[in-house]
Amino acid sequence: MIIGTWLFTKMRGELVGTDAEGNRYFQDKRVVPGMRRKRWVMYNGVAEASRVPPEWHGWLHYTLAEPPPAGGLPRQPWQKEHLPNLTGTDHAYRPPGHSLSAGEKPKPAYEAWRPG
Repeated sequence: MIIGTWLFTKMRGELVGTDAEGNRYFQDKRVVPGMRRKRWVMYNGVAEASRVPPEWHGWLHYTLAEPPPAGGLPRQPWQKEHLPNLTGTDHAYRPPGHSLSAGEKPKPAYEAWRPG
């Protein structure tokens, strides 16, 4: 956590809610006529934007006027669980033939050009 963000949050932040990962969401205490109130998140652990669930992302970007209820919004049967960005981890997607994926490497579908 950056000391400036922490100090700004202590002085001007109003806690709005917390998500399942422990991230805390704030908005500015001050109401300025004609202006939107500033909204921000204090991450629990590593500051990785993909750890913000969709319902809180909507609130942070003023798509939703009200913060999501405790426990989140009702899930549709077709919705998957939220996953953070797994790039750079052992759980990252690697297509068949990737140099780091397990198993036999497929033969290229082309022959390399050789001069002469």
